[in-house]
Amino acid sequence: MADSNGELRDALGRPLRDLRISVTDRCNFRCRYCMPAEVFGPEYAFLPRQELLTFEEITRLVKLFAAEGVKKVRITGGEPLLRKDLPRLVQMVKGVSGIQDVALTTNASLLAGMARSLREAGLDRVNISLDALDDEIFTRMNGGFSDVRRVLKGIDAAAKAGLSVKVNMVVQKGVNDGEILPMARYFRREGHILRFIEFMDVGNSNGWDLSQVVSKGEILRRIDEEMPLEPVEPGYYGEVANRYRYRGSDREIGVIASVTDAFCSTCTRARLSADGRLYTCLFASEGQDLREPLRDGTDDQGLRDRIRSVWGSRRDRYSEERLSATSLSRRKKVEMSFIGG
Repeated sequence: MADSNGELRDALGRPLRDLRISVTDRCNFRCRYCMPAEVFGPEYAFLPRQELLTFEEITRLVKLFAAEGVKKVRITGGEPLLRKDLPRLVQMVKGVSGIQDVALTTNASLLAGMARSLREAGLDRVNISLDALDDEIFTRMNGGFSDVRRVLKGIDAAAKAGLSVKVNMVVQKGVNDGEILPMARYFRREGHILRFIEFMDVGNSNGWDLSQVVSKGEILRRIDEEMPLEPVEPGYYGEVANRYRYRGSDREIGVIASVTDAFCSTCTRARLSADGRLYTCLFASEGQDLREPLRDGTDDQGLRDRIRSVWGSRRDRYSEERLSATSLSRRKKVEMSFIGG
């Protein structure tokens, strides 16, 4: 539906502002909370190359989404840096009229060698996944595919290239919650914003259990006892992280609390899978195919009509409903590695 100004809004009145684009369903890590190795093993059938959207197809869709109000694009995966010639896509997307910000979510294992070319192509920001500073814990969590040093090199390279850097830590009780304070201390000193993410029931294979969630309140309590915090107002409508500043400084942390403090009511994000399906929620079961009409010759207006129809009928608020309707957590959902975080 559209509001009185003609702006596209969903059935609950939420505008479309952000588009997250997965460019591959493949990853070189096997993190327990996303792509556990026993599921995503050597025999797992990833998408063949011809089923992935081309850069030209992605850019065409970005233009149509920008015409409907999208201002920010985030490139995700899988691990997006596995997609060949990614800086070219960044340049193409950044050149779309109306797109003000292009970001990338990455595990940073390949970032040290690509940060400068990505920045030169127009990339504005990177969100880097790092779940521990302790090598043994981190290696165990990512399936044994990387060490901390490699990720820190990627972070340093991104900062030196002029990219804005945020670090994301998924916190699991009994797994890496002992790293909350070491991570906070380190990134406060380094000057990068660290965002703690409550362990979420994304996909169907990560073994999610509510008892493994370390709540926003507990994360803040632990940090505040040593390094007092004060809240910071959101920077914009739909910001997913609750922001906090170390008292007496300008350095911040954030907490993404999808489980205990859901933010569905202001969610402005659409997600495009690597094979061209449009998802209106991270926890969705199905997406709407845009690749087939894209390749069958549907004109731009026809594609825009489809996008408007999907967003206009959107009623997703999974995180708000999760704890009151236990059947939700048992339903089949798209894997996070397929549509990005």
